[in-house]
Amino acid sequence: QVQLVESGGGLVQSGGSLRLSCAASGSIFSISIMGWYRQAPGKQRELVAAITAGGSINYADSVKGRFTISRDNAKNTVYLQMNSLKPEDTAVYYCYAAELVAASKFDSWGQGTQVTVSS
Repeated sequence: QVQLVESGGGLVQSGGSLRLSCAASGSIFSISIMGWYRQAPGKQRELVAAITAGGSINYADSVKGRFTISRDNAKNTVYLQMNSLKPEDTAVYYCYAAELVAASKFDSWGQGTQVTVSS
C-alpha cells in the first residue's frame, strides 16, 4: 500500500499563492496516477489535477492557467503550485494515488490539508 502525507495548506489573501506537497511512501513503484482532489463545505469532492506515471497531466477547467502539478521522482513527492488563488478555491485538498497491482486497482488518500482564501 501507499501512504500519502500532504503539507503546505494555509490561509492566504485572494490573488496569493500556495504550494502543496504530497510525499508518498510504501509501494511507490506500483503507482500509476497521482493527483489532487478538493472538497469544499457542502460540495462534492472534485478532481483538481492529476499526473500519470508517464507524465500526462490533466486539470480541472476551474484551475487551468492558475495551478500547476509537478513531481519529483527522487523525493517521491508530487506538488501543486497554486497561483492567483480565489475564495472559491477554499477547500480541503487531498492527495490521491492509484496503484495497479496485477489486475487490481487500489486507491490511497492523504489526510487532507486546509486551504482558505480570503477576499
